[in-house]
Amino acid sequence: MAVPAEKIALFIDGANLYATAKTLGFDIDYKRLLREFQSRGYLLRAFYYTAVIEDQEYSSIRPLIDWLDYNGYTVITKATKEFVDQSGRRKVKGNMDIELAVNAMELAPHVDHIVLFSGDGDFRSLVEAIQRKGVRVTVVSTISTQPPMVADELRRQADIFLDIVELQGKIGRDPSERPQRAPREDRDRGERGHTPSFLQRPATAPQRAGAADEDFDED
Repeated sequence: MAVPAEKIALFIDGANLYATAKTLGFDIDYKRLLREFQSRGYLLRAFYYTAVIEDQEYSSIRPLIDWLDYNGYTVITKATKEFVDQSGRRKVKGNMDIELAVNAMELAPHVDHIVLFSGDGDFRSLVEAIQRKGVRVTVVSTISTQPPMVADELRRQADIFLDIVELQGKIGRDPSERPQRAPREDRDRGERGHTPSFLQRPATAPQRAGAADEDFDED
């Protein structure tokens, strides 16, 4: 009798994964990432969460969002809110924790295993709640940086902690495949076509996914 494939759902905190991969010095190949987890069971859903800045002439995250949306991912976005802090600095606020948590709790009864790509300690309570429903939770982040990108309480709560360094050979993009930089005049005009950001590194990497020039505040 055939053993049914484990039902898996991916929940990707886009900004957190971006920061983790950037700190480790590699690019995520989202096509390979999807294939890797499809090979591990029946991949029911792959959610990607990111805040976006509206009304920008060019946003480095937009081509990636469009590509993911057409290639097997469920993309959840929310417009950021801009504000000026007490020191007069312009900041951008965008937090997708609630959206991710609601979707994970809704889907938990329909899967066997949830894989959370985030190191944010705020998700510890979510992981615990999902586990109470009988669902295993893997947290993907890294302890290979100083300081670690994953909160200790989240790593301890997870059924499995998977250091993304162990996945790099399976989901990372081969540096030799990176295209050469476009001439400066083309970059200045933002003429990079519709190449996803995981296929073409921006001339100046943004501090956060979807927030290139502003201070990004998740709180």
